[in-house]
Amino acid sequence: MIMKSSIGAGMAAFDVACIPAFRDNYIWVLRHGDKAVVVDPGDAAPVTTYLLQENLKLVAMLITHHHADHQGGVAALLQQHGPVDVFGPAAESITGLTRPLQGGEILSFTAIESEIRVLPVPGHTLGHLAYQAGTRLFCGDTLFGAGCGRLFEGSPAEMANSLALLAAMPEDTEVFCAHEYTEMNLRFARVVEPGNEAVVARQIAAAATRARGESTVPSTMALEKATNPFLRCREPAVVDAARQRGCTASDPVAVFTAIRAWRNEF
Repeated sequence: MIMKSSIGAGMAAFDVACIPAFRDNYIWVLRHGDKAVVVDPGDAAPVTTYLLQENLKLVAMLITHHHADHQGGVAALLQQHGPVDVFGPAAESITGLTRPLQGGEILSFTAIESEIRVLPVPGHTLGHLAYQAGTRLFCGDTLFGAGCGRLFEGSPAEMANSLALLAAMPEDTEVFCAHEYTEMNLRFARVVEPGNEAVVARQIAAAATRARGESTVPSTMALEKATNPFLRCREPAVVDAARQRGCTASDPVAVFTAIRAWRNEF
């Protein structure tokens, strides 16, 4: 299933297409005219199929982090579509990397008439990056619908700080994460905050969306701030939930640490 989304009037000129991959991954295609930039191509085959069907020329790839389901298709795409720039974290081993990034850069893509800001968001991995284009955020495995990534390499403080950086974006920011985890995450969010009516409403909406075979992604930053427990670590109900799990402090990093550990075993 391939979904295309034209995302309104942000600062970026491109449309966004979603290519499902594996069991629950999303590969994002930023397309304008006959040009395409692909984000996190873990699998080359569905990307090549989409590019051929849509008569698009691949001009670049953006990689958020080194896990195979986010970069596993890079080598085959380079073989099939010719040499293009591969952008990704300098601190990680990325196949075919030509443009190593630290975070803080602004990338100019004339082919899709857009500038993309590179954000360092360590936590899930040490070198994890996110890419912001106008009101669109491509955040890999840092922020999910109603959740966040596991801490495979970074510390809780690093992930909490990364999430705070993203949460400071305007509320109309559209959040393009890399997995369809929303329903599962909302089940946890409801246990953390059983009295949060926004979580209940989002659960109902997400279930209906998935029943139609549609994606719950993108969400908005406003929706995440209202329903995502990992962005709500200052809220009294979340602080209290962490306390009930043995957290003895009320600062956001301590609360995040307790909630993330709870989610790991949920």
